[in-house]
Amino acid sequence: MKSSRRAFFVRSAAAASTLYAGAMVAKSEDYFPPPDSTGGWRSLHDHAQIRKVTGMDLSRLDQAFEYTKQTSTHGGLLVARHGWVVYERYFGRAGREVTPNMASCGKMFTSICCGIMLKEKRDQIPDGLDQKVFTEKYLPEAFPLSDPRKADIKLGHLLAMTSGMWEGRVGIVNGKVVTPDPLPRNERSGDQERAALRAPMWTHPGGGYNYSTQGTHVASMVLRHAVGMEMRDYIDEKLAKPMGFGGWGYAKQMFGMTFTHTPGGAGIALRATDALRFAYLLMHKGRWGQRQLVPADYIDLCRRPSPYNPHCPYSLQFQVNANGHVIGAPRDAFFKSGAGGFCIYAVPSLDLVMYKMASTDLGRGTYDLGFGAQTRTENYDESRDAWAPPPATQFHDGPINGDAGTRRDLEMVVAAIIA
Repeated sequence: MKSSRRAFFVRSAAAASTLYAGAMVAKSEDYFPPPDSTGGWRSLHDHAQIRKVTGMDLSRLDQAFEYTKQTSTHGGLLVARHGWVVYERYFGRAGREVTPNMASCGKMFTSICCGIMLKEKRDQIPDGLDQKVFTEKYLPEAFPLSDPRKADIKLGHLLAMTSGMWEGRVGIVNGKVVTPDPLPRNERSGDQERAALRAPMWTHPGGGYNYSTQGTHVASMVLRHAVGMEMRDYIDEKLAKPMGFGGWGYAKQMFGMTFTHTPGGAGIALRATDALRFAYLLMHKGRWGQRQLVPADYIDLCRRPSPYNPHCPYSLQFQVNANGHVIGAPRDAFFKSGAGGFCIYAVPSLDLVMYKMASTDLGRGTYDLGFGAQTRTENYDESRDAWAPPPATQFHDGPINGDAGTRRDLEMVVAAIIA
């Protein structure tokens, strides 16, 4: 079964690449959607039109949506190809105007902001991603250092999850899963900054990969000191306003902490079509219309394996597919998931962007932030509040793992591209 599934997705990805290479439809190079308040995305709804203009099969997208409904209590699926939104459906509390806490999808925003900062503040951070940041200039509140090895942590290490700081999950060294013995103990603190700066070290910087939300927050602290403003305000100035975001913001509480600063590791809350806009910006190498909002060379670094992380396919806060581990997706696909099954995707070779909307119970609750125009949609499905995935049986493995679900959604949407 696994071999036949692999063969199917390999054929689907090859067919999709062939279709794109044939240039049967115009690419999206010159189209950028206006804000939703002034018309928003162009869209297609008719099955025949979708097939003719974008080369996608609507029935296969419906299959991907039905799969998405099995991965979280609330959510949705949005797909755009060649600049046309060809799919936008929601279930449960989800809808275009609600703004759920997207958990770790916030990490990709931290990375992109750092890319902008590195160009704007080149004189302050002359070594770029090679800059060692645990110094009194960049992180004065980190002193005295809790571990002398932190003096060698570079900004690139923080953004590639190889700083050496531990956060209670398994590590990966050269592709092999490892567990430190004894396990490092994280400080239990309601102080976001202190907990991040004093995270224990499990290896030397660059010595292994460990998924660290605290490490990403440290990167956002470096940014805050360098640009002289909260990262939320920086996003608003550099991305949200130029791209025409609607209501958006950050969670105020999560992981038992109340945030006094923008939480760089998680918590961003966007409207669904604005999440798709962000993916579109990534696909266009940081360009939005006539403006280069993010340095194109930084986006290039995000799209491919990073020298700061030789251990696994995780680049500068993005999962990358250069090694083909997502079987049914092109190798230039890059994306970032968040707890509960959120994910923002860009596939440049297919001129394709996606947003998988989901739900999780972090902090105050996924759907109670209210940055959008409403927190309750017209099609609110109360029955989904009590929904739970089927339990494991001898024929079924039980609840779908969030990351596995995001990869499967990507495969299914790519398979909807027909030759």
